[in-house]
Amino acid sequence: MTTRCKPPDCPILLVEDNPDDIMLTKRAFTKCQIQNKLYVTHDGEEAIQFLRKKGKYKDAPTPGIVLLDLKMPKLDGFEVLENIKSDDKLKTIPIVVLTVSARDKDIERSYKLGCNTFITKPASFKDFIETMMQIKRYWLIISKIPLAQYGE
Repeated sequence: MTTRCKPPDCPILLVEDNPDDIMLTKRAFTKCQIQNKLYVTHDGEEAIQFLRKKGKYKDAPTPGIVLLDLKMPKLDGFEVLENIKSDDKLKTIPIVVLTVSARDKDIERSYKLGCNTFITKPASFKDFIETMMQIKRYWLIISKIPLAQYGE
């Protein structure tokens, strides 16, 4: 069964291995007044454990959105995306690829694997803030986000 996620109750999962980008995203959330709870996993394997509520993540919430980096250790973002979109319990979760890559090959592969949006991380903090504001406007205000309910 799927129910609609209602902001700001909708948790967000950031899958990011770079500590500087994690800090930048947290600062941007504060600056943009994004009140949604932000959870962070540091590699693809950890992200899948979080999403499947395994091990230390057995009590993790199901995120309403995943912000996914592509270049990570263990499982990369493509493998995470493929895992999510091939799992009936997870595939309705919107995936926003948020990465430094602007390569056409990466963009095409991400969409083929089922990402909902592909965003290249801006170089400046000011532009990153604007990007987060756009994510907030679209994903947390305009669109209707399903929150997959399973095993809860």
